[in-house]
Amino acid sequence: MRAQSSATTATTIAVSTLTADTAAPVDRRSGTLQAALGVTAFSLTFPATAWGLEGFGPWSLVAVRSVLAAVVAGGCLLVLRIPVPDRRHWAGLAVVAAGVVLGFPMLTTLALRTSTTAHAAVVVGLLPLTTALLSALRTGNRPSRTFWAAALAGAAAVVAFTVQQSGGALTSADLYLFAALLVCAAGYTEGGRLARVMPGWQVIGWALVLCLPLSVPAAAIALGHEPVRLTAHAVAGLLWVAAGSQSLGLVVWYRGMAAIGIPKASQLQLAQPLLTLVWSVLLLGEHLTVAAPMTAAAVLVCIAVTQRARG
Repeated sequence: MRAQSSATTATTIAVSTLTADTAAPVDRRSGTLQAALGVTAFSLTFPATAWGLEGFGPWSLVAVRSVLAAVVAGGCLLVLRIPVPDRRHWAGLAVVAAGVVLGFPMLTTLALRTSTTAHAAVVVGLLPLTTALLSALRTGNRPSRTFWAAALAGAAAVVAFTVQQSGGALTSADLYLFAALLVCAAGYTEGGRLARVMPGWQVIGWALVLCLPLSVPAAAIALGHEPVRLTAHAVAGLLWVAAGSQSLGLVVWYRGMAAIGIPKASQLQLAQPLLTLVWSVLLLGEHLTVAAPMTAAAVLVCIAVTQRARG
């Protein structure tokens, strides 16, 4: 009940902000800022998921977060009387739903049962490069050699850091993590493409609503078979991954991608693993090495280069 009440409140608050999506075009500076806000929201996903797993089973956590996020999104779509998208857009929305709404949350949640957040951050470190590659294949966009060099350097720095943080050992969770990487990159690519023809919040909103026939019965079944402990951490983690990561975070992320392009927006995510590690220290008590500030500086340089490189 507490989670449902919070989701309803979030719907009311979101309606007043989402109307700006149709009021004026998003310029590139604003697009970069919104994409960065999306990355910040996403950086809390793994720590929030770890909190959520303290009180929910993995299947319950993913299904309930999808339902709550769909309540927020569906409420906004209903209140604002948004028409149903054209039939030609539904295939793309299905890709977004499969990759971002269902695939990535489920696979990473399963991985986080046995993996630390630092190790899981390897996925996020590789996600910008994978998204840029899929975007090039899907949209025909061809970024410059400077862009690719900076992207590869940034990805290498992030991967080296996160693997070092996890001790360099591969775990059984890695298959989940690499599968999550692929499906999320596909969802980001298709969502960024759709955000050029419809407001970004509607892209994720319709994707969430599209999942309701699966997420509602899945939540009912999972809650009936997995134990639930409604601790403060568990509830806070659930509410964040539902309203923060899977709703408002994706709204600003898709708007940002539509404004500055998928490849450049994806490179802002190079900072996400480092932010996640900071949250892991503050919220989960994990310890970092002195390599963190050095890697952060290298990543920021790579981000600056990719943002200036011509596509």
